[in-house]
Amino acid sequence: MPKMNVINVKGEKVKDIKLDDKVWSIEPNDAVIYDAIVLQMASLRQGTHKVKTRAEVSGGGRKPWRQKGTGNARQGSTRSPQWRHGGIVFGPTTERNYNVKMNKKERRLALKSALSYKVIDSELKVLDSLVLENSKTKGMLDVMKGLKLEDSVLFVVHELTDELILASRNIKGVKVILPNEVNVLDLATYKNMVATEDAVKAIEEVLI
Repeated sequence: MPKMNVINVKGEKVKDIKLDDKVWSIEPNDAVIYDAIVLQMASLRQGTHKVKTRAEVSGGGRKPWRQKGTGNARQGSTRSPQWRHGGIVFGPTTERNYNVKMNKKERRLALKSALSYKVIDSELKVLDSLVLENSKTKGMLDVMKGLKLEDSVLFVVHELTDELILASRNIKGVKVILPNEVNVLDLATYKNMVATEDAVKAIEEVLI
């Protein structure tokens, strides 16, 4: 089992913690991570984009001119695709399905792989606890300064308080979530991961 330093908000070592090999030290599977990210990004799509075909555009019921004798090309409707204000050919519709399927074993493997990458790349920090006295943004900025975090950060806490939510919501590149909300897309998006000791144990309980 890999050992990690448990630190406080000032960056001082408090004790050691052993991480479970089955969660934090597996050989990452890049293909499954990619599939999991595609699935999550597809699920975020609203799928409400829509254009009108020639059958749905208003007007165009009458033939614009007679078939022969005018010298113009024959036309059956002013709502054909080649006309201005005509229907759109092969445009997006709401009938398209963006759902991506992935079984439970693949989902778990993807999450374990993403967590293992955080350990391999030294992008994981474990805190003894994360409690803010007030909801001021400066409190969260002081925590990040004490932990020497300059890039984007994903905080995983066992208990989500109002102070944490309010203090972090105005900081770009910072997100605070619960252990049951940890996902591959966030792990890939945010450079650093800071988890409390209780949150680490909660993640292990679910994934072991």
